[in-house]
Amino acid sequence: MKQAVGAVKRNLTGFLLVDKPKGFSSNEVLQQVKKLFKAKKAGHAGSLDPLATGMLLICFGGATKLLQFLLEVDKVYVVTAQLGVVTTTSDAEGSIVKERPVPSLNSKIAEDVLEKFRGIIDQTPSMYSALKYKGTPLYEYARKGIEVPRESRKVHIRTLNLLSIDKDQLQLYIHCSKGTYVRTLIEDIGEALGCGAHVINLRRTSIGPFTENEMVSMETLRLHYDPEKTKSLDACVKPIQALMTEWPEVNLSENCTFYLKQGHPVQVPHSPKSGWVRLSRKSGDFLGIGEILSDGRVAPRKLV
Repeated sequence: MKQAVGAVKRNLTGFLLVDKPKGFSSNEVLQQVKKLFKAKKAGHAGSLDPLATGMLLICFGGATKLLQFLLEVDKVYVVTAQLGVVTTTSDAEGSIVKERPVPSLNSKIAEDVLEKFRGIIDQTPSMYSALKYKGTPLYEYARKGIEVPRESRKVHIRTLNLLSIDKDQLQLYIHCSKGTYVRTLIEDIGEALGCGAHVINLRRTSIGPFTENEMVSMETLRLHYDPEKTKSLDACVKPIQALMTEWPEVNLSENCTFYLKQGHPVQVPHSPKSGWVRLSRKSGDFLGIGEILSDGRVAPRKLV
């Protein structure tokens, strides 16, 4: 049978910073992007709830091998909290559980409370998170009315700034470590204020080194889409190595490259003393991610 026009999938490699619109799941956006680019393989790093907007990092081809490392980076959010109302999901999509009067607030009172949540804090994941218990996401238990035990975890709230107070709403800027549940943070801040709270607006503006002005909207992608000229969209795709611009680069000889590809650590003169590194051939071709061992050798961790 003859293959339908437009059905051929491409071995595209790189990543895209999409500005996820409100009302769509991360997977829905992923599938739309995958179709637009006719990409054979694609995945995303760090889900956003349908309520949320902002940066969704989509990887194509060999870049998908790096997704586990991309989940380790810091993220930045701007969030609006509705005070006085607690919901089942800690956001506007849940059912109301409790309503309480909102105390008279000013920036001094809010700052005193926010200070308690700066730095390294303990956080218990929400039952409506995607964290798994015995192989099943917590939100699936929650939808059935089942609550399962969850261990608290340490997260780092590097920056927590008050942007505005408007009667019964707070707007906050949050720079946090991996594993931070913003909805849970807002609910906990609401409890500390004595009235409860839930998220009504959430926007992710940064993942790792990438900032808001580097995102491309779905509208822009659709405007540039031409089924006969799919590659015109490729100008929006960034090269894999741009994911690790903050990591030092180690250039490998052909001999070292050969052994590294066999999974063997290699000794490379003038390498960093420790930490993660970008691996490249001396020709400039990107190879993947490595780590400096205690004896100074460079070990392969993920090759693309």
